[in-house]
Amino acid sequence: MKLMRVGPAGQEKPAALDSDGKVRDLSGHVPDIAGAAISPENIAKLAALDLKSLPELQVDRIGPCVAGTGKFICIGLNYSDHAAETGATVPPEPIIFMKATSAIVGPNDDVVIPRGSEKTDWEVELGVVIGKTAKYVSEDEAMDYVAGYCLTNDVSERAYQSERAGQWTKGKSCDTFGPIGPWLVTKDEVADPQNLAMWLTVNGEKMQNGSTKTMVYGVRHLVSYLSQFMSLHSGDIISTGTPPGVGLGMKPQRFLKPGDVVELGIEGLGTQKQTFVADR
Repeated sequence: MKLMRVGPAGQEKPAALDSDGKVRDLSGHVPDIAGAAISPENIAKLAALDLKSLPELQVDRIGPCVAGTGKFICIGLNYSDHAAETGATVPPEPIIFMKATSAIVGPNDDVVIPRGSEKTDWEVELGVVIGKTAKYVSEDEAMDYVAGYCLTNDVSERAYQSERAGQWTKGKSCDTFGPIGPWLVTKDEVADPQNLAMWLTVNGEKMQNGSTKTMVYGVRHLVSYLSQFMSLHSGDIISTGTPPGVGLGMKPQRFLKPGDVVELGIEGLGTQKQTFVADR
């Protein structure tokens, strides 16, 4: 299934995309795409619905594809070719940092460049959405805890991230720096999360053109690894890293300015389009 949330910010309705590409209202069956609604049992119940019998929704805005996210966990330098472009060494264990959940917005919402920012950057990433509580799980059972996947743009302010004292989180957590969606694509629709084409353009110019094939630590490993340190809960998102082509890695470096339009996509997970605007 392709689950989604549509409507004005804070008033989104749960919905699903049917086989004809029409958006169908799920509000008679789940209160939201969040929490228990994306457990394996409830996803099975939703999958059994005749979507074409449900009311069609007219869509003015697509919201974040999952609500109530408790943790937005990101993995750094997780693509071998991206690590190479930034001059970094592939880490011996996954690099973990957090993106504030207050950064989450819809896939096509405007992204606000923070006041004083001169190094706002882009990163197309595969997001993994957790469906039920995972703690101390093995790699063999890790996929049992995955509800599905989504497209994420791990927007980053590189000076805040790396040139100021402290850790990466403050360069990753600015308001609107976490577009997710358009859909939460249930895992049965993704045959191999380690073989998905992904791309990103800025003002129509291709910047990133990669594949999850070059991911250093795959989805199974990441779910298992993270669960050794913290419980993962339904609705938590793991953003798994980005392929090469970010502004930081270019020579000369290139960063976003107000008016720039970023478009991105991952095979089977849909596309996003954001206009970058100045903070007011």
